[in-house]
Amino acid sequence: MRFSSAAVALAASVGLADAAAVPANTGIKGFNYGAFFLNQQAKVQSDFAYEFNRAKSLPGTSGWTSARLYTMIQWGTQSDVVSAIPAAIETNTKLLLGLWISGNTAAVNNEITALKAAISKYGTKFTNLVIGISVGSEDLYRDAAPGEVGTSPQYLLDCIKKVRAAIAGTALAGAPIGHVDTYDSFLNGTNKAVIPAIDWVGFDGYPYWETTKANSISDAMTRFYDGYDKTVKLAGSKPVWVTETGWPITGKTNNLAVASAANARTYWQKIACGLIAKKVNLFWYDLQESQWGTASPDFGIYGAGDLGTLTPRYSLAC
Repeated sequence: MRFSSAAVALAASVGLADAAAVPANTGIKGFNYGAFFLNQQAKVQSDFAYEFNRAKSLPGTSGWTSARLYTMIQWGTQSDVVSAIPAAIETNTKLLLGLWISGNTAAVNNEITALKAAISKYGTKFTNLVIGISVGSEDLYRDAAPGEVGTSPQYLLDCIKKVRAAIAGTALAGAPIGHVDTYDSFLNGTNKAVIPAIDWVGFDGYPYWETTKANSISDAMTRFYDGYDKTVKLAGSKPVWVTETGWPITGKTNNLAVASAANARTYWQKIACGLIAKKVNLFWYDLQESQWGTASPDFGIYGAGDLGTLTPRYSLAC
């Protein structure tokens, strides 16, 4: 596909020659981990470690040893390092770091402050665990959504440039930088400028939310791969990582999509097992969503309660 002249100009402004080596898909498996529980209580190191260790001992599957984070900042602080970092060191969990950039310029600056502090405090014990850095998460999607707070492609490119400059000369200098968004956001003409500026593309795909199309569980594989294949084509030589996908166990019916354990199991078989077989880097949503509150919809493999005593709500065997 051809970029518009505006897209080319935007891409040129970010300094593409500084990009890290292309990070191939190698079959990384992990989950998404938020910085707080549903009651807004911040997770501490023991909480993250408990979750990371549970992911490593799932019945019927193995190898879920990576974690995707949304922020480098401990919830409730301005720029303290998120306690997921020492928890990852404690449990030897690989990390896809996330930097939250929406809102205002202070957001990315505080994220970079926390990132630099983590490098300084934990050194190679931390940096050796990092498999990549995501600058932002669904910011382009939210920028176009009424009532949501996102960022423009130009601002996203500025943030990518800031992060590359911040890690230059550090042990994370070679860390591959990407951006996570929805496929339709990447397909937008001006937003395409982001692709040349990153080393990998993060694909978020949820057939459950695609309410303008046929999205029953029997349509799920078609819906997912329609977006994924378009993203792969757009990305060209850049690898596409699946950074979020899943099917809810409970929640309202969305168009034709019914939340249930049976449908979540089917979705796991069709999507997770297929991606695992293809060795596509995969970060599932979610290990546990309802904790200190009830999520609706709830995508968690585990329901509310002590992860150490619960059983998965559907089979994870492939």
